[in-house]
Amino acid sequence: MRFVVTGATGFVGGAVAAHLTALGHEVRALVRPRHEPTALRTRGLVPVAGDLLDEASLAPALEGVDGLFHVAALYSFASRDAQLLYRTNVDGTASLLKAARAAGVRRVVYTSSSGVLHAPPSGRLADETFDAEPAGLPDHYHRSKLLGERAALAANDSSMAVVVVNPTAPVGPGDVKPTPTGRIVLEFLRRRTPGYVEVDLNIVDVRDVAAGHVAGFERGRPGQRYLLGNANVDLAGIYKTLARVTGLRRRPVRVPYPVAIAAACIDETIEGRLLRRDPYVPIAGIRATRHRMHVDCSKAVRELGFPQSPVDAALADAASWFVEHGYVRGLRELPARPPGRPASS
Repeated sequence: MRFVVTGATGFVGGAVAAHLTALGHEVRALVRPRHEPTALRTRGLVPVAGDLLDEASLAPALEGVDGLFHVAALYSFASRDAQLLYRTNVDGTASLLKAARAAGVRRVVYTSSSGVLHAPPSGRLADETFDAEPAGLPDHYHRSKLLGERAALAANDSSMAVVVVNPTAPVGPGDVKPTPTGRIVLEFLRRRTPGYVEVDLNIVDVRDVAAGHVAGFERGRPGQRYLLGNANVDLAGIYKTLARVTGLRRRPVRVPYPVAIAAACIDETIEGRLLRRDPYVPIAGIRATRHRMHVDCSKAVRELGFPQSPVDAALADAASWFVEHGYVRGLRELPARPPGRPASS
C-alpha cells in the first residue's frame, strides 16, 4: 500500500514511517520544500514537497495514496509562537484534510496528544472520555492540538474515515531534536538537571506508538480516539530508572512550583525577550506540569492490540542512542545497559 506521512523528519512521525516501510509499504514523506530530502531517501522514504501553511502545495503529494498519517505539528511553548501554533496545528490540519478528501483518500489517522484531555481528579485515571475545553488547557500548544483534533474528527464521514490517536510521552531511540521527554533523558545524561518540578505523566516506547498508529489505521473505529500510552510515572521515578539502566549517579532535587515559575519568568525575560532565543525553561512548560496526566490506555490495548513493551528498555535505548550519536560530550558509552531491544540508528 502507499501512504503519506507528515512529520516524518520528527520523532513520532519518523517512527511511524519506519514501521510502515518495515511492513513493506511505500511511504511518501511530506516535507517543506526547503528541507534536504537525502536523509529521507536513505531511510527508504519518498520525499514529496508540501507545506501545511500552503494549501495549494498539498494536493500533488496525496494523489493515488491509500491512507494518510498526519503526525506533523508545531511543538512549542514559546509565547512568540502562539499565532503560528494555531495556523499550523489547526488551519494546517484542516487544509490537509480538505486536500485529502479532494484526492480521494479514504482513511486518515490523526496524531493528537494525551495532553488535550481533561486532567483527572486525584486518584483517578483519565481516559478517552475526559473531554476538555481549550480554555481549560494550560498552554497554546495543547489548545491548538485540541482544536486540530476537533477539526480532524469533524472531517470524519462516510467518504473519509478519520481515527484519532493520542500518544502520551514517547521515549526511545531516534529523538533527533529532541522532544521534551527526550530532553529529560538527555539532560540527565549531561548532568544538567539539578532540580525538577513534580509532575505526573505517562511514558511509552515510541516504537509501540508507531505500531499503534498502524493498528489505528487497520482496526480503529472511525470517529474514535485512542490513548497510546503505557506506564504512569512521575519524574522522580524516571530519574531512578535512568540511574539504574545507565549506571550513572544523578540526584536531581525536587523544586517547589513557585520557585520554578519564578526561574521561568527570569529565563523567559532574558532568553526570550532580550536575546530572542527559545527559553530553556518556558513559563508555559512549567505551567503544563500542573496538568497531571495519569491515564488508562485499556481501550487501545483492547480494540487495537496496542503493545505494552517495557518502558525501562525504552529509556535505556533512548540513553544509549543519545550517547552513540554524540549528544553527550565526553561520554562515549554508558557504565551499564540492561538487555532490551537493540537501539535503532
